[in-house]
Amino acid sequence: MAENNSTALADRTVVVTGSSRGIGRAVAQALVDEGACVVVNGRDPAAVEETVAELTAAGGRVAGVPGSAAASGIAEALLATALREFGSADALINCAGTAEPPGSSILTVTDRQWSDLIDAHLTGTFRTCRVFAPHFVGQGRGAIVNTGSFAFLGDFGGTGYPAGKGAVNSLTMAIAAELREHGVRANVVCPGARTRLSTGDDYEQHIARLHERGLLDDLTYEGSRHPAPPGYVARLYAFLVSDLAKTTGRIYAGSGCFVGRFDKPAPALLAWRDHETEPPWTLEELAELFPQD
Repeated sequence: MAENNSTALADRTVVVTGSSRGIGRAVAQALVDEGACVVVNGRDPAAVEETVAELTAAGGRVAGVPGSAAASGIAEALLATALREFGSADALINCAGTAEPPGSSILTVTDRQWSDLIDAHLTGTFRTCRVFAPHFVGQGRGAIVNTGSFAFLGDFGGTGYPAGKGAVNSLTMAIAAELREHGVRANVVCPGARTRLSTGDDYEQHIARLHERGLLDDLTYEGSRHPAPPGYVARLYAFLVSDLAKTTGRIYAGSGCFVGRFDKPAPALLAWRDHETEPPWTLEELAELFPQD
């Protein structure tokens, strides 16, 4: 990848949850490359410390806050750290998350696994957005980018992972609608990248089983086996929190050299009748209207 000397985010402060590893780590690097101050976060204190040291040694202005974004008090600590260390908080990027347990499905998932997945993806996103939104509204500007997944479509099976990601999409669109009038933008990125969660024997066996069951088509299967480095999609995150982006309430996708957008779902009319003059549909009439999958 060519060296980048842009300063599109010079003197801006961006908080990135889940940024001590994987995609979040690449996002933090991209932000530093663009001149931003960055607050790094992750569950593992040692990984957070190591990331802060590496980015600082490379010339970045970086601070760290260890702890799960879903845990009580962490969102507040992230905002306080940004204000104390750099004097501002201009954007929030939520990258924290965890993988669905191998082989997990509605037939096998436990209550604990479900709660852990929802906390990691939805609760953490909610808590940081709830803390940062009033700050952004108060200053009349701000940008939020949350992390979704292609899995929200349900095509890959699973339970808490696709459910949490789908909820993140809906929450983000609701936040965008509420905060638009205050000059605050909110979008989602559904990323694809090579990380520790998308490499190794367990991962290879997992996607092979999905392919065998028909949940992954051939193209998606091959793409899942050879994902691009996270540095590619990291640029999409950086763009969306910069002033170059004018978009809000959108769900974007990025993987390698691919950038896409999910259009907002809209109902398609199957039939209509006047409730003032006609009775409800019979089950047989509905059967004629609906496609048989």
